[in-house]
Amino acid sequence: MKPLVLPPLARPDGMTTHDYAFNRLRQAIMVGAFRPGTSVTIRGLAEALESSPTPVREALRQLTSIGALQFLENRRIVVPHITPARFEELILLRIALESHAARRAVAHLSERQIEKITAIDDSIETEIRKGNKVAALIANQAFHRMIYTANPDPVAMPLIESVWLQLGPILGIAMEHVTELYVVDRHREAIDALRRRDEEAVADAIAADIREGIGGFDQQAVARLLWLAA
Repeated sequence: MKPLVLPPLARPDGMTTHDYAFNRLRQAIMVGAFRPGTSVTIRGLAEALESSPTPVREALRQLTSIGALQFLENRRIVVPHITPARFEELILLRIALESHAARRAVAHLSERQIEKITAIDDSIETEIRKGNKVAALIANQAFHRMIYTANPDPVAMPLIESVWLQLGPILGIAMEHVTELYVVDRHREAIDALRRRDEEAVADAIAADIREGIGGFDQQAVARLLWLAA
């Protein structure tokens, strides 16, 4: 069995071992490092984190309590599968929350911040060309997060990240097929709208980006994506 490899995550000074284990495992799930149905073990995760089992065990308890992982009756810990109905609900929720967050952030973004957002978008394209799915997803989330957190009261952000966490394993698979699913660059549309300070155009571009990132959000595209995840 191959050793488990988790995406890197910087550990700030003073962060506890438990908090670091939780944040790194959370990021791994959020960016699709684990496919739906993947089993994980405390021992394997502790080795990947170079940690003792205790903080890993507590991190797993937290992640199962919020639905990111699932304890089965045989004591296995797995990344849960997602039903079509739940997937649709999460995508609709993501569109509603992120369109709102983008609209509210527009007035607070400086030109310098927009340039940084543009640079992040360039890095997404670079990682996609290199075939680095996880790095592309991390950069994609950084793109969205930098827009939304420009609002000095980004109360929607924890809700948005909760949806990202639940969708992460599926979005990781979508990123593997991004060149097939995603045709129009909606990020550039969002950046152009940010420069014009057009709140509705930014919200529309973000909503289109979310829909088209999974192939258009029609029944056929959703069915194919969930079939790939099975």
